[in-house]
Amino acid sequence: MTNQKNFTEGKILVPLLKFAVPVLLALFLQSLYGAVDLMIVGKFADPADVSGVSTGSQIMMTLTNLVSSLSMGMTVFLGQKIGERKASEGGKIVANGIMLFLSIGLFLTLFISLFAGNLASIMNAPEEAYDLTVSYIRICGAGAVIIIFYNLIGSIFRGLGDSVTPLMTVLIACVCNIIGDLALVAGLRMGTKGAAIATVAAQLISVIISLWLISKKELPFKLDRTCFKLKKEIIRKIVLIGAPVALQDLLVGISFLVILAIVNSLGVIASAGVGVAEKVCAFIMLIPSAFAQSMSAFVSQNRGAGKYDRAFKGLRYAIGVSFIFAVFMFYSAFYHGDILSGIFAKDTEVVAASWDYLKAYAIDCLFTCFLFCFIGFFNGMEYTRFVMLQGIVGAFLVRIPVSYIMSKQQPVSLFHIGLATPCSTITQIIMCFICLFVVKRKLSGINIAK
Repeated sequence: MTNQKNFTEGKILVPLLKFAVPVLLALFLQSLYGAVDLMIVGKFADPADVSGVSTGSQIMMTLTNLVSSLSMGMTVFLGQKIGERKASEGGKIVANGIMLFLSIGLFLTLFISLFAGNLASIMNAPEEAYDLTVSYIRICGAGAVIIIFYNLIGSIFRGLGDSVTPLMTVLIACVCNIIGDLALVAGLRMGTKGAAIATVAAQLISVIISLWLISKKELPFKLDRTCFKLKKEIIRKIVLIGAPVALQDLLVGISFLVILAIVNSLGVIASAGVGVAEKVCAFIMLIPSAFAQSMSAFVSQNRGAGKYDRAFKGLRYAIGVSFIFAVFMFYSAFYHGDILSGIFAKDTEVVAASWDYLKAYAIDCLFTCFLFCFIGFFNGMEYTRFVMLQGIVGAFLVRIPVSYIMSKQQPVSLFHIGLATPCSTITQIIMCFICLFVVKRKLSGINIAK
């Protein structure tokens, strides 16, 4: 039995939603993965361990996000071949992708092992948590290949129109990680090292079980030894599509780190409040994030099939459904942000600071439903350079300057600083509408819905 979907025929909304729901659940589990990890360490280890895990996981997340974004090249490339009715070429694409990311994984293993201390210093790891942070980074770095293949499985199957297999991969890892944390951190009191070992072990088990499940699936191509011949044109295509997305994600991540540095200068309450708000934000942004990934797979298939009308209709449907949920998320975060923040913090001042910052993110919810769907659409259309450009403009020409200016206004308000994010999103949406207009003009002679 196969979960692969052909998005080039039949209805649009129902198949798109069926694909998006497993993506949403996978993203939820991924967010829960990190939240539970830190909660168990916080309950059964010392504050220094919490700092070590928090800082170390942030570094590893930045590095793995780079690779995950680069693997978008495989998602889009595979989707195009499915749309072109050339699924048989998928074996060569997957094989060359495996060789590419295996090389990256080995490089990261060496790089992280050598420069773990430097990475901890760059993140200003507290002195009492410095050695723990370095240990966390080195242990996770030793499992870089495993972590990369864990993320790669999801990218491959989303390109095939299968969002259930990536969900199972994350579910297995999440359950194993919780068990590992309880055994190593709560049971054996291994603190930071236990959390790092549990993370790598959970993803190793997930990869092994996922590969076994995949062997039982019917694939639209053969993956054998003959596929594992280096094809420079395939590698070049994957990198050409994925590199701009990876660079954009890196620069956007840096912009948020800069904002965090600005907030940190305001004191520990503000810093803790924003930290809590970011955890809450990871959950309230799940639906637009799910549609962003779903649109990439949907649009890439229809682009490959030359059915641009379906690609544009899919975009409209995704924005419409996402906006309905965005209104609910806006209401919850803006008017009940204290309840949401209270899940992660007990200190009343920290909860109040978090709610103040969350109000800005609540406003951003009303706009990200547009932006994230646009990003998924343009990735699927292979306009990844534009995606990179709009991300850079939003991050460095709007988000950082606005947050800095707001931090200098008296009295200082986390809500005002947080408004830098919706200001950036609005700017990016304007750019996306302009690009959409240009794309429609360019394709005006092809079957596009008016």
